[in-house]
Amino acid sequence: MSFQPEYPGRRRRFRTIPVRMLVPNFITLLAICAGLTAIRLSTEGRMELAVAAIVFAAVLDGLDGRVARMIKGQSKFGAELDSLADFVNFGVAPGLILYFWQLHELNNVGWIAAMIFAISAGLRLARFNATMDDPNKPAFAANYFTGVPAPAGAITVLLPIYLAFLGMRMPPAALTTAYTLLIAVLMVSRLPVFSGKTVRMRVPPELVLPVFVAVVFFIALLIGYPWHILSAGTVLYLFSLPVGWKSWRDQQRRAEAAAVAQADGPASDPALPFAPASHEDEQDDRPVRLN
Repeated sequence: MSFQPEYPGRRRRFRTIPVRMLVPNFITLLAICAGLTAIRLSTEGRMELAVAAIVFAAVLDGLDGRVARMIKGQSKFGAELDSLADFVNFGVAPGLILYFWQLHELNNVGWIAAMIFAISAGLRLARFNATMDDPNKPAFAANYFTGVPAPAGAITVLLPIYLAFLGMRMPPAALTTAYTLLIAVLMVSRLPVFSGKTVRMRVPPELVLPVFVAVVFFIALLIGYPWHILSAGTVLYLFSLPVGWKSWRDQQRRAEAAAVAQADGPASDPALPFAPASHEDEQDDRPVRLN
């Protein structure tokens, strides 16, 4: 006597997933592969290839979100996978590269610095996901990150390695450790950092070809002189941090002044003792959620 299980209803069928939803996830998985490969290369002492893999992962990280928005392939799964990839590629991998490159000379102190950097990257990503839809943010806050983002932190923290590849004398291990901790603090800080994600760039038709030539020229420079370009870009980025903070403060003062003027305006007008409520003020002016 055989027992046949009875199903009360029809067997559940999973709906098909469009290919456009999978493409951004494939890019993210490729970035994870690059980050894991960077860890392996650093253990083998091939530091130049390890750093190149981190840079490649950063490029892919900048592409997956833009591709997802372009082909309308955003998903909650993709957002969570992207956060996991950022922690591996820009937290764990750079910390281990720095440890195998020089921080191991300080034994436990160097290992602690590498761990603090990786943990700071994870905390920064968790805070970004938790405060992404904060309704109390002002409208101009969409133009800024809170703290140095993880990809920029990973590229910035590797500056001592870039300089060593240029033939400069390797800095003391204590100095590299202090620099690593400084970048970790900048990632978890409340420092406003200009993001540029909301800047919509429109290229006039007559400038399309020059833009293509400029992009190809930059890529050629990056391939031909990678450590020069990365070193100069890192230094310029560090100098831009105070500029971003000043821009934030200026916009915050203007927003506060506008709010005070709006609050005092109806009360100071004797012709309008009871100002009608504006329907525009009730609308949600929060920025669009960033991927």
